[in-house]
Amino acid sequence: MSKNKELFRVILAVSIIIVGVTHFVVPEQYVKIVPPQLPYPLGLVYLSGFYEILGGIGLLVPPVSQAAAWGLFVLFIAVYPANINMAVNLIKVDHIPNSPWVHVVRLPLQAVLLAWAWWYTKPSDKEKQASLIPKSLIPKELEW
Repeated sequence: MSKNKELFRVILAVSIIIVGVTHFVVPEQYVKIVPPQLPYPLGLVYLSGFYEILGGIGLLVPPVSQAAAWGLFVLFIAVYPANINMAVNLIKVDHIPNSPWVHVVRLPLQAVLLAWAWWYTKPSDKEKQASLIPKSLIPKELEW
């Protein structure tokens, strides 16, 4: 199971980094779904994109991967109102079909992301953990 867990860690990390980058490349797609009650929608889009990139990178750095997973877990909860707003108001976003059925399926998939991030808040087999940093370069004080 540990090998699969590490593979899925990399998949989540890379996926969330890509999504985070799109917050800066095509922010208007995300601004559209920010609930109108929230101030500074563009700023919130950039902020969530920044934390998605940071969380994705953090998942791949063993000394901080659990903290990054917690951060992503909280972030996925924080952005859920935008997903609800998109579904309730059938807001059209490029590359996502604008159908009530798509939203009915898409909203519960957010729970899958939450569970996925939650999985990494628990310790892994440290020797098999995916990492951007060679273990030999991690100072002893930061060893996991």
